[in-house]
Amino acid sequence: MRAVPRTDVLVTLMGAPHADDTVTTALRLVQAMLERGGSVQVWTCGYATLLTQRGLGEHKPRNLAEWEVDYPTTATLVADLLAAHPDTLFWYGCRFCSDDRGAVDHLPQVTLRAPARYADNVAAAAKTVLVGVL
Repeated sequence: MRAVPRTDVLVTLMGAPHADDTVTTALRLVQAMLERGGSVQVWTCGYATLLTQRGLGEHKPRNLAEWEVDYPTTATLVADLLAAHPDTLFWYGCRFCSDDRGAVDHLPQVTLRAPARYADNVAAAAKTVLVGVL
């Protein structure tokens, strides 16, 4: 089993990711921390495990209000962040939640871990932020 690298922050995303603007806010927070030289790990649990599914494709369906604009999916946003920060961003998904929801085709950079291993991620982070619902 691969050890969890030490990071400045662990951001845990839980619950239904598209109920509001929580995910985009969390992704902007992660991006800002990385751009300021921080190291971050993200753990997704519950329906948040769907954020990194390759089946989402690169772009969201067209927006009728802005037909000419392509909006990236969360999988694209996460893949871009991981590519831009390969040594300071680490993305994890809860294996149980992922399997329970049929989220079985994650981006290759996503590491699935048993929920019992979450404590290892917390221990490897200087600070932990929980976003979402329990």
